[in-house]
Amino acid sequence: MVVDARGLPCPKPVLKTKEALDAVGEGVVEVLVDSEASRENVKRFAERQGCTVEVRKEEGYWRLLITKGFTCQVPSVSESKKKVLLVLSDSMGEERELGDILIRAFFSTLKESSQKPDRIILINRGVFLTTQGSKLIDVLKELEELGIEIYSCGTCLDYFGLKDKLMVGKVTNMYDTVEALMDAEDVVRL
Repeated sequence: MVVDARGLPCPKPVLKTKEALDAVGEGVVEVLVDSEASRENVKRFAERQGCTVEVRKEEGYWRLLITKGFTCQVPSVSESKKKVLLVLSDSMGEERELGDILIRAFFSTLKESSQKPDRIILINRGVFLTTQGSKLIDVLKELEELGIEIYSCGTCLDYFGLKDKLMVGKVTNMYDTVEALMDAEDVVRL
């Protein structure tokens, strides 16, 4: 089965891949994508479903060969991730100058806290915290080194023209965001 997801916006390549994997039972699904974000999102999704993924660079696009049904299952998000921190802004509160101070203090304190999230998802203006020019890059890298997954919304990065300026974490899509939030034991919104 071949899924041509070239030119489709997030999260459609992942949704079309899910549809194909649900239909195939066991076997190989080929997915064609033409953006790096889609390539990574589809690959990550398929691997979370217990599939193996081979990525081949073609002229102007990628071909992902996804094999289902012949490998061991990888734990799903619901089995391995319990706490999610959802970051909606690059500041805390209404007062911008104070909010910048507070957000830096929050993440510096989080690093030292005994309670940490398993995953941090940044959407809307939150993606400014993971991109070039952010004063939190070093702190976020330290959190990542502690095993906390950090994901920035690909659509948001595109919207703000920051796609090539991501400095920490990975790009995610709305499908993965919805799955992580719905599977989480605890979601903290910041």
